[in-house]
Amino acid sequence: MPSDHDTELKQIAQESANTATAPEFSILIIEDDPVLSEQLCKLLQGEGFGVDACYNGCTGMVAASSNHYQLILLDVMLPKMSGFELLANLREHSQVPVIILSAKGAEEERIKGLRNGADDYISKPYNSQELLLRIEALLRRCHPSLISNAPWTQTLDSLSVNRVTHKVQVGSNAINFTPIEFKLLRTLMSSPGEILSKALLYQIVLNRSYSSYDRSLDMHLSRVRRKLNAAGWDGSRLQTVHGKGYLLS
Repeated sequence: MPSDHDTELKQIAQESANTATAPEFSILIIEDDPVLSEQLCKLLQGEGFGVDACYNGCTGMVAASSNHYQLILLDVMLPKMSGFELLANLREHSQVPVIILSAKGAEEERIKGLRNGADDYISKPYNSQELLLRIEALLRRCHPSLISNAPWTQTLDSLSVNRVTHKVQVGSNAINFTPIEFKLLRTLMSSPGEILSKALLYQIVLNRSYSSYDRSLDMHLSRVRRKLNAAGWDGSRLQTVHGKGYLLS
């Protein structure tokens, strides 16, 4: 009898097959730890990637074989089918780029992953910025045509953000943001209408753990609001949801 994850996967695959979209980078995460999987999803969505997640090797194998993804993040220790077994099977018919994520940092595990066809290998715990740099480097190498054609601009009403050039505009008016302010706005724009926790934003935007005594993010958000207001866009749409996080409405 199909599991809930199998049913969900089939729905995702069908929607992908029936929907014509502009070229974008879609990443599949195959990771059995739901907390880590969610963190990865938020991190990558904050960077503008399309993301799907699977939680066991068998479901992950079906999804990885669907040709809907430009890159796969693959855990080694998976239920039902190990990451190494999945990768070996996948390489019989697909060359989709794969980065192995594993708590096993031993040299022999890294070599085994590369021998099985992995394109890169990063050990847990990993630095989120290092992971993003490895992903972008691999995508540039394996998908140069998508890099040149990808729609890197996010828009919300008259506000537009380009994640490559780091240009922010309200209509034709350009706004000058610091790198941190830009990353905060871009991350919130990637999930409009969704509350993003302070812990997640500290990790993505400031690359450090959240402390209840640290007001840095509030300060940066306040500056982003002021700059948007000055350019004619309602900065109050960047809302603080007390006890939960931040929301872009």
